[in-house]
Amino acid sequence: MRKIEIYDTTLRDGAQSEDISFSVEDKLRISAKLDELGVHYIEGGWPVSSPRDAEFFYKAKKLKLRNSLMVAFGSTHHAKTKASKDSNIKALLKADTPVITIFGKSWDFHVTHALRISKSANLDLISNSLSYLKKRLSKVFYDAEHFFDGYKANPDYALMTLQAAVDGGADCLVLCDTNGGTLPVEVESIIKAVMNKFKVPIGIHAHNDSECAVANSLIAVEIGASQVQGTINGLGERCGNANLISIIPNLKLKLKYNCITTDNLKKLKSVSRFVTEIANIRHFKRQPYVGDSAFAHKGGIHVSAVLRHSDTYEHISPDVVGNYQRVLVSDLSGKSNIIKKIKEFNLKVDPDSPKVLQIIQQLKDLESQGFQFEGAEASFELLMKKTFKLHRKFFDLIGFRVIVEKKDEGEPPLSEATIMLKIGGKAEHTAATGDGPVNALDNALRKALEKFYPQLKEVRLIDYKVRVLAAGKGTAAKVRVLVESGDNTHKWGTVGVSENIIEASWQALVDSIEYKLLRG
Repeated sequence: MRKIEIYDTTLRDGAQSEDISFSVEDKLRISAKLDELGVHYIEGGWPVSSPRDAEFFYKAKKLKLRNSLMVAFGSTHHAKTKASKDSNIKALLKADTPVITIFGKSWDFHVTHALRISKSANLDLISNSLSYLKKRLSKVFYDAEHFFDGYKANPDYALMTLQAAVDGGADCLVLCDTNGGTLPVEVESIIKAVMNKFKVPIGIHAHNDSECAVANSLIAVEIGASQVQGTINGLGERCGNANLISIIPNLKLKLKYNCITTDNLKKLKSVSRFVTEIANIRHFKRQPYVGDSAFAHKGGIHVSAVLRHSDTYEHISPDVVGNYQRVLVSDLSGKSNIIKKIKEFNLKVDPDSPKVLQIIQQLKDLESQGFQFEGAEASFELLMKKTFKLHRKFFDLIGFRVIVEKKDEGEPPLSEATIMLKIGGKAEHTAATGDGPVNALDNALRKALEKFYPQLKEVRLIDYKVRVLAAGKGTAAKVRVLVESGDNTHKWGTVGVSENIIEASWQALVDSIEYKLLRG
């Protein structure tokens, strides 16, 4: 089984994504996770580019990496400076990493227009930089920037830049599709031409501007590349880099290459989610292999089949990448979906009960009104418990009123909610303010209930979404409110639907409270 080295550049290329900024501490934590996953190289950043990267490399020396080698990244030396005097080269060596990667120009267009030097001078920059570094550490990689575009424009010169890197002692020639516009058929033919000329190990560094980064990376490996560069979740500038979260299982499971261990592959989903949390972005539900929807089944026929044998609608077993099978509930649901949910919710009921068919009909009716339970499984569990008489009411609403008052054009409006409930035969009347009408209503509801049910103090509202269901009706349109709540150990989603946004929000809030109280 041929070994493929995984080179992660999340901390540098990934950090160049729009709206993402990793602190030094963020980068240290991600490095530890990447080491746990078992990637071979972690590119920590460009030490001369910012004090933050320089600080990271200083602190990264204390990391006890077991599987990964830390890499410092930089450019060839400046044309007007010798390698020994160049600030970038000095910073790379000061980072004190076991591996250094430098990039150089492969496209003659960039040489003459960006660097504004002669093509022969560029070849000297490449060979001199690599030679200087190679004398001082055992492993140096060369990123051939814009290689595919450069080869298509001037193949002879592009190959000359690689020869300069080989002459300088490069341990791996990494061919970069920097603009991300090369198609798989082009990657195949160009890499074959490179491998016919050079015996040095080849790597691939693909960007995703034409949605081909993963495919290009896999094809490169099939042809003979031994190193794949990419980022966790495909983070990167513009449209991102090759997504290692897709590449790794494709290499390991589909193509049978040795890249990370089987045990480490089970950490794939957790590493993916860890990086999105640190980056403060939302998880992509439909991400292959690790997304919440990757092994989610909705249609009744699909569910019936997958419950008998998962291979019917799943290309791998989800647990091998740390994911799990999910059965969704919707108006497409059949009996199999409901039975699966009975087991999932651990309900002690007869799966052959006529109430199962009753639930299916309720689902169809409710979803035709605009309800959606795929993101609100707590509301669906309450629906099932009510149908099977496993639910109990903790309070009754006598009435509520919400007032929004704006006193001055330059001041935010004031929201106040007043609520009256009957709890255990006793009326409870409270009021509360909030940042908005829904927040005020939520505060008033909790204020009324917490003295009777102190466990509600643990509950927090994590997310609140409103969607207009009928276009063209303007402010009279029906809306669906999805609320995500959580406590110290658990998260759950609830839903409400109404032409009145306050009423829809009330439905979702009440479901959230009741779900918590039923769980204890």
